[in-house]
Amino acid sequence: MSCQEILQEKGHRLTPQRMLVIEALHNARKHISAEEIYDHLHSRYPYTNISTVYRTLELLKELNLVTETNFGEGRVRYHVAEKGHHHHLICRSCGKIIDLEELLLHPLKDTLLQEYGFDADLRHLAISGECSGCRRKKGNKA
Repeated sequence: MSCQEILQEKGHRLTPQRMLVIEALHNARKHISAEEIYDHLHSRYPYTNISTVYRTLELLKELNLVTETNFGEGRVRYHVAEKGHHHHLICRSCGKIIDLEELLLHPLKDTLLQEYGFDADLRHLAISGECSGCRRKKGNKA
């Protein structure tokens, strides 16, 4: 079911602004920030403000239609959940983003549940650290 259909089913209005937020999310080739979505929205509806974007993103998040990830750059980025779960390794030195296979996280999820009784939501995860290139530059082993 699409974002629009789920919103309608849950009784939420499909305002032009909400539709443009959804459009920006779906058309993004990568994770997109609220500010980037606002630029898209503002170009078509100049009298709107960024709070509209944040309210819409919060609603979409509550409905599990988008995921948010902090890449350590001072802002949160969003991704349409229906595009699938994926995870990232983010180098805090150079900013490189490396995709991480979800299968690697299954043992962690199982351990957290067995050892701590904690059912972790690992649908979209970013882990910061240092990439092999930056480690080599510092003289560390790769």
